[in-house]
Amino acid sequence: MAGTALITGATAGIGAASARRFVAAGWKVVVTGRRAERLEALVGELGEEKVHAISFDMRDEGAIDTALAELPADFADVDLLINNAGLALGTAPAQQADLDQWRQMIDTNVTSLVTITHKLLPRLIARRGAIINISSVAATYPYTGGNVYGGTKAFVSQFSLGLRSDLHGTGVRVTSIEPGMVETEFTLVRTGSQAASDALYGAANPMTAEDIAETCSGSPASRPTSISIASNSCRSPSPSPGSRSLARVREIHAVTAGPCMHRHCDSPVTETSPSRQTLHIAVQH
Repeated sequence: MAGTALITGATAGIGAASARRFVAAGWKVVVTGRRAERLEALVGELGEEKVHAISFDMRDEGAIDTALAELPADFADVDLLINNAGLALGTAPAQQADLDQWRQMIDTNVTSLVTITHKLLPRLIARRGAIINISSVAATYPYTGGNVYGGTKAFVSQFSLGLRSDLHGTGVRVTSIEPGMVETEFTLVRTGSQAASDALYGAANPMTAEDIAETCSGSPASRPTSISIASNSCRSPSPSPGSRSLARVREIHAVTAGPCMHRHCDSPVTETSPSRQTLHIAVQH
């Protein structure tokens, strides 16, 4: 399957790597972000016939409206939304944290994500498309200083489950991808320190942005409509501070119908029904 993907937060890291991955697979891609020069460089690298760039702040609802309304005809039929834009700010415990940083994380990681998702749902339903939300293992595993960042990612994971229930019967599939440590600009943005970033990643064996982009391309975007992937938890094989990561784990649910009581599956049938397959694949690297 190939179509048109819209990827938020595509100026670097997972977003930029995903753009490259999807273009290589034959997709057209709309890339968004605040740093226009980086988006234009991506267009220059991948080709303007394959990539359309829009620079705006995801926290500006009016800018989202304008961007979606002005998509060129060749890029307007969005089949896949990858909600990648997000950030972590600060490492202080809650009692010492900066409230403005908390608000910025909530506005970016939560409010902006639900806003663009809501605005694109009519197109995605019309095209029986897919949504991939980039969450984090921080949604499940707390660590000191992760307070609001972890809370926003817990929202993303739970929102994904709710969306899957609401969209049952529409043909739209929703996946939450929950990476562990990935070496990108994430820690540099969080701390403002290149030395802190180098120290964190140098002491571990982190995944790369390309690893997560590969996971995105193997999610509903390229699967038959009979397969829906509820969540995909990707973790580095080397334990890192605050993490229980020992392996990359992929949890895939191949289904033939819609929701049941199992929190990760889409099927109305019972857990023992032969019409439902559940594949738990643990890959040690």
